[in-house]
Amino acid sequence: MNHPASRQTVTVPNLQNLPSAHGLAAADAALARWRHDPHALVQVLRETQALTHWLPRDLLRHIATALGLTLAHVEGVATFYRFLHTQAVGRTRVLFSDNITDRMLGSEALLHRLCQRLGLKPGEVDAQGRFSVDRCSCTGLCDQGPALLVNHHQVVTRLDAARIDALAERLLADVPPEDWPAEWFRVDDTVHRADVLLQGLPPGAPPLAALLARGPQALLDELETSGLRGRGGAGFSVARKWRLCAETPAPDGQRCVVCNADEGEPGTFKDRVLLSRHADALFDGMTLAARAVGAQTGLVYLRGEYRFLLPQLQTALAQRRAQGLLGASVGGVQGFDFDISIHLGAGAYVCGEESALLESLEGKRGSPRIRPPFPAEHGYRGRPTVVNNVETLVAAAHIAYRGGAWWRGIGTAESTGTKIHSVAGDCERPGLYEYPMGTPVAQVLADCGAHHAQAVQVGGPSGRCVPASQFGRAMAFEDLPSAGAFMVLDPSRDLFEVARHFARFFAHESCGLCTPCRVGTELVVRRLDKLAQARGAGQGSAFDVARLHELDGLLHSGTHCGLGASACNPLRDTLAHFGQAYAQRSTATHFQPELDLDAALSAARRVTGRQDPGAHLSTEHLA
Repeated sequence: MNHPASRQTVTVPNLQNLPSAHGLAAADAALARWRHDPHALVQVLRETQALTHWLPRDLLRHIATALGLTLAHVEGVATFYRFLHTQAVGRTRVLFSDNITDRMLGSEALLHRLCQRLGLKPGEVDAQGRFSVDRCSCTGLCDQGPALLVNHHQVVTRLDAARIDALAERLLADVPPEDWPAEWFRVDDTVHRADVLLQGLPPGAPPLAALLARGPQALLDELETSGLRGRGGAGFSVARKWRLCAETPAPDGQRCVVCNADEGEPGTFKDRVLLSRHADALFDGMTLAARAVGAQTGLVYLRGEYRFLLPQLQTALAQRRAQGLLGASVGGVQGFDFDISIHLGAGAYVCGEESALLESLEGKRGSPRIRPPFPAEHGYRGRPTVVNNVETLVAAAHIAYRGGAWWRGIGTAESTGTKIHSVAGDCERPGLYEYPMGTPVAQVLADCGAHHAQAVQVGGPSGRCVPASQFGRAMAFEDLPSAGAFMVLDPSRDLFEVARHFARFFAHESCGLCTPCRVGTELVVRRLDKLAQARGAGQGSAFDVARLHELDGLLHSGTHCGLGASACNPLRDTLAHFGQAYAQRSTATHFQPELDLDAALSAARRVTGRQDPGAHLSTEHLA
């Protein structure tokens, strides 16, 4: 028997954290497919996890070594994205869409029903590792919700109690998603009003080769004539962006065109339908942009929630290569070599911001860059880069085919053309509605069957909450700009709770780079949570509402990017137009602390044995 002093310490490895041969093989296959390119780190991690279910630390170390990166960098990326897991999860991962419209349709009750049948809580993993259930952000299926994601690449729509019960049975029986009913995965392209973009290109349109042959300057001139502005909400001149890219010297002679298909604004699903129905118009727009600016590389950044669209998009690209519309001498234009690849996002709302998207494309955390320089000057891998969203590039293709004067003849002088709106919420006919710019809110409400709306959230949580008294306002850049979401809220909805839900969304999606956003969004949530608990209990006061106004001012003026600056938009609008929802939660005449300060001193009183008045804290003097 060994003497205790002679025993050696033996480190027992954490077997759960060691990569298996299967995991190493999955990583090596992904690394080979992406040619050991460190800029493809997010893609390597996604593809590895698709086979391993999660990413143990030693597997991350293996990937880091193979790409010549530090473990800290790879871990930092893996922990940034919502769809990458550095802790064990179920082999089948069920994520309920948590947009406000899904909640309005009963998604929370359905989530708890599923968890009850499975015997676990949200966020927990089954003891046998078979499944886990949790929430995710909006899945872009608001017109057919409640919806959920399965393993980040399949979607189940139109949830109800019967479907939830059937889902629970299959999960408990360890039936793989591939053997679930096909009807569960049906996704409809619900179009109720199609104008020029949703109708597609006109019959007899000239071939793409003829447009390319006109040359870069002619394409830019038509775009200038059209007055097209970006359809992502900010409304920047597309011609000005493309010209800046074309005129900026490229350090290695390379320029890029990037399609922002990270349609992450809750309530928006227009780009999903364009990708499904009009992918060739999108790829035409990207190719024409490349010809106009002299780009050789095209990248589509497809949001992770739209992974189910990837096969058909890849098929469309393969067909275009076979037709000579991608690759060398595109469309027969000598010297114009251009191709498009698709990169998948991994779940990060902030990557909808164009510079954060570029960071993600380069295999990094999606943190917005300091601007200037702008992407058109210094974008993907330092090259001049055009970044536009799906709708913008589809519109650019139509303009090239039909002419800039045609597009300018639609809409208003400041907002030319049409806009597609994703309508959901309290209405009879949710789906897509395309109108000329300048159409009033009231027209959309009438067409979608929203007869008693008290408010509309235009442009998603980062947009504007429009009360009934303002339904005559026009949806255009000079009045109500919109990224595409149009959420209808009837009088049964508590606008305070809507604003609180959006506040939680922004706090969760903050990239954490700047303190005003990282801390400010969390402080907003805490203050709103306090008011929510205070209803009828007298814990909220005018002090709390005043602090919310202060936080609103701070976030609008002091954050690094647009996410933080717009995070308080729902708060600002609901305070202005639906103040009674806050007033009924702030009835206390004096400030009430969020915690019982006197109770917090109880441990100190026990230690010191004091119970005299001086050992107690009165809050009567606080105001």
